[in-house]
Amino acid sequence: MNFNPPDQKIIDENIRAAIAEDIASGDVTAALLPDYVSEGYVLCKEKCIVAGRPWFDACLKALDPNVKIHWHVNEGDTVEPVKVICTFEGSARAMVSAERSALNFLQTLSGTATVTASYANALQGTRTRVLDTRKTLPGLRQAQKYAVRAGGGVNHRMGLYDAVMLKENHVHAAGSITAAAAQAKARFPDMPLIIEVETLTQLREALDTDCARILIDDFSLEDMRAAVEIAAGKIPLEVSGSVTFERLAEIAAAGVDYVSIGALTKHIHAIDFSMKLGNYGH
Repeated sequence: MNFNPPDQKIIDENIRAAIAEDIASGDVTAALLPDYVSEGYVLCKEKCIVAGRPWFDACLKALDPNVKIHWHVNEGDTVEPVKVICTFEGSARAMVSAERSALNFLQTLSGTATVTASYANALQGTRTRVLDTRKTLPGLRQAQKYAVRAGGGVNHRMGLYDAVMLKENHVHAAGSITAAAAQAKARFPDMPLIIEVETLTQLREALDTDCARILIDDFSLEDMRAAVEIAAGKIPLEVSGSVTFERLAEIAAAGVDYVSIGALTKHIHAIDFSMKLGNYGH
């Protein structure tokens, strides 16, 4: 699986925004502490897939460039509670100031990776892969889509700029799927073209456009099976709408290639991490 994080520039932008909203003109409470080099650790208190190390590290380094961080788990590892996942040595003031922002990234991205892994694991042994959506937290699109990859999922388009996706309103405006697809290919010939269809008749029309993927929206299970048979592997099929964890098995059994699930990035259960100064157990 691809765990490559976004460009460091994007991570740094995330960190600057987080620190600016939390610390602003200065951490008045941390200013009361003596400034000395302290050891510390991060404790994971519930089972999860760890994701977000680059953001955690960048938070600490933004306030103490000399901090030393030692990770005891890899990105994408499954961690059982209660476990020390990293230790560090750095300025006590800086570590206390960075704590909340660093943990916010770690708990959110690990939460995204963990729920993604639950869906991906449920689909093991089938041809169906789990896709994310654009339903991400504002400003954290790249970070959350990275966490999806860490959890074993696959990224959909990153935004509105890297794929053409024709939905009901686009097709209505153009007059037909055929016309909309022709316009898209003429204007953006090098862009992947994804077409959403709502009926088997529209599916047949979309198959003739030679698009990159067809999204079958809110199809019944019977129509999903029919769609797989009609497509016959010519173009990958994606199921969206009403995809719940409980329905995964029957959707995968229909033979579709992808399921797209907004819950991966919008229904976040933050993982319980704790960051402490000192040595664990002392």
